[in-house]
Amino acid sequence: MDVHPERIRRELHAGRVPIVTGFQGITEEQDVTTLGRGGSDTTAVALAAALGAERCEIYTDVEGIYTADPRLVPTARKLDEISYEEMLELAQLGARVMHPRAVELGEVYGVPIMVRSSFSDAPGTLIHRAADRTEHVEVRKNVRGIAHDVDVAKIRIVGVPDRPGLAHALFSPLADAQISVDTIVQNTGSDGKTDLSFTVSRADRARAVTLVEKLVPEIGAADLDAAGNLAKVSVVGTGMQSAPGYAARMFGALARAGINIDMITTSDIRITCIIDATQVELALNALHAAFELDQQ
Repeated sequence: MDVHPERIRRELHAGRVPIVTGFQGITEEQDVTTLGRGGSDTTAVALAAALGAERCEIYTDVEGIYTADPRLVPTARKLDEISYEEMLELAQLGARVMHPRAVELGEVYGVPIMVRSSFSDAPGTLIHRAADRTEHVEVRKNVRGIAHDVDVAKIRIVGVPDRPGLAHALFSPLADAQISVDTIVQNTGSDGKTDLSFTVSRADRARAVTLVEKLVPEIGAADLDAAGNLAKVSVVGTGMQSAPGYAARMFGALARAGINIDMITTSDIRITCIIDATQVELALNALHAAFELDQQ
């Protein structure tokens, strides 16, 4: 059917329930196309925004958003609510319940999103604007969830000349090849040389290595190596902006579990560590316990 908002409003006012195909869109050339992964959720939130709906309800195969993947962390707890900002970070870092594009639309247009199960009447998780959590005094209570992603490969370029323009020379060909680069770490150089590491998806590893190998002699680097059996684990929470100690708690938990950290990257509301993929489950459970996420 025609999915123009006015047509849908007329159907609703007439007491009829419109059935709208999700996952589809129209290009600037007016060609019908698919929206990609998460397209149905994105369609639902976009329609809710266009119709001025009170909220958008997404029915899925889980009862809501959990503090960690309950398949790997038995003590994972379902959240009653979570902010757009926190959910967006979790989605981008590997949580599969909501696609980042749907969360972004909800935040831009102020549409609360309720994630619920298709198989039960259990209350779900409400994704909405951040509430004031100043009542959470203890540092450990400000972490809201832990995400993980096992689709990680690392490329390290050794002995890169430390001069302007080298990063552009390396990453521009990757961008042209539609290879998405995630974590980037450049070590402090000595004798005018530095090491530069970055991560890509495992599917892009071979293409990325082929491209970078051609650039190594051109930029005067010494060598490169690549590793594919990696993963990232991330702790997320807006409360991390205003209190110290999160990194120390995270690194301590991983150290006690005997997990080596390969790379580290941070933002205002999350800390991400690159680790061996075989230790993901161990890391998730160690971090979940360290931040006491099984408790309200």
